[in-house]
Amino acid sequence: MANQGAHRVQKTDAEWREQLTPEEYAVLRKAGTERAFTGEYTDTETTGVYRCKACQAELFTSDTKFHSGCGWPSFYQPISDTIEYLEDNTLGMKRVEVRCASCGSHLGHVFPDGYGTPTGDRYCINSIALTLEPKQA
Repeated sequence: MANQGAHRVQKTDAEWREQLTPEEYAVLRKAGTERAFTGEYTDTETTGVYRCKACQAELFTSDTKFHSGCGWPSFYQPISDTIEYLEDNTLGMKRVEVRCASCGSHLGHVFPDGYGTPTGDRYCINSIALTLEPKQA
């Protein structure tokens, strides 16, 4: 898996550090992970659009969110062309990292174990990497 292209949002490391909290920076810019079952959106069922915390790009809709029991928000499909995929061989495992295509921020990983979903995929995403824009009534 390779980087899918140039990012539209370009900021210096100092600009990212100024914009993001230390916890957000650790996940979004340094590919960290929040602890399982601690994220704000793990069990959220609010209807709306999930955006990148760093650049506000639309990433997922609540229609594709499901309860996987993994401890992080799970989605079976991103909004078209909003995600880039990178091979991740850290921690002695072969995984596929997912990043925001607009700013390159780390979001989480995608796994082919989304049993019972239309795509068979499970996008395991850090809550701290997202903001939820609730659907207007």
